[in-house]
Amino acid sequence: MPQEWINALIGGAVIGLAVSVMLLFNGRVTGVSGIIGGILSPTKGDVQWRVLFVLGLVFGGFFLKNLSPQVFSGQIATESWTLVLAGILVGFGTLLGSGCTSGHGVCGMSRLSIRSVIATVAFILAGILSVIFFRSLGVLP
Repeated sequence: MPQEWINALIGGAVIGLAVSVMLLFNGRVTGVSGIIGGILSPTKGDVQWRVLFVLGLVFGGFFLKNLSPQVFSGQIATESWTLVLAGILVGFGTLLGSGCTSGHGVCGMSRLSIRSVIATVAFILAGILSVIFFRSLGVLP
């Protein structure tokens, strides 16, 4: 148990450092949904860094999984279709909220944006209600 909170603390610090570096050197808020949206609706000269960012997320996770598999000790006890459905719902939610938890929850709240505080609270409530709903259906353990 003590190792888990240390991992979470280190992960949070790295995320905070990464978004600070992005803001400092690129002048942009780090919202993953916005970055991916920019790839799907490209603007000339604004795609390369977005693709590199997404590749960094994917390969960073891959390398960490291979270098330190104990960090990924948690298991997701659900079927694949529920993960796909969850991904679709998250994508729809980011469209409704004009951003995702990384943009609003990490960057927006640290800038004391009221809009981001409201969006983050809405994300958390939606997540809680979703878990309650899907557990009542027996889809989630």
